Amino acid sequence: MFINKDNIHKVEHENSKINYEKLSILIDEFLKKHKKNLNNISEIYVNRGPGSFAGIRNSLSTVKAINLANNTDYFCFSFNDFKKENNVKYENIPDLCKKYKIKKNLINPDYSG
Repeated sequence: MFINKDNIHKVEHENSKINYEKLSILIDEFLKKHKKNLNNISEIYVNRGPGSFAGIRNSLSTVKAINLANNTDYFCFSFNDFKKENNVKYENIPDLCKKYKIKKNLINPDYSG
């Protein structure tokens, strides 16, 4: 999902091993489709779990690589952080992270079986 002041663009892909292996390609295609690049992104929000170990690991590795290459801030949240909220939507994640004081660049994975 790409969020700016007036627009929300999102794409969904099947949760599969093939898509994990080409995650960076999927991100690149998504950004190109919307005429953006990694330099246009100031913050990234990544779900740290609960979820599959491989999915979380791949997402966090990709976000850390983007951080190292572009110095892009990232915030790692879990939907468990927002238990008090009703009807949490992905487009509300940046505001919820501010409300619940989710620290940037902090990764504490939450794995579940």
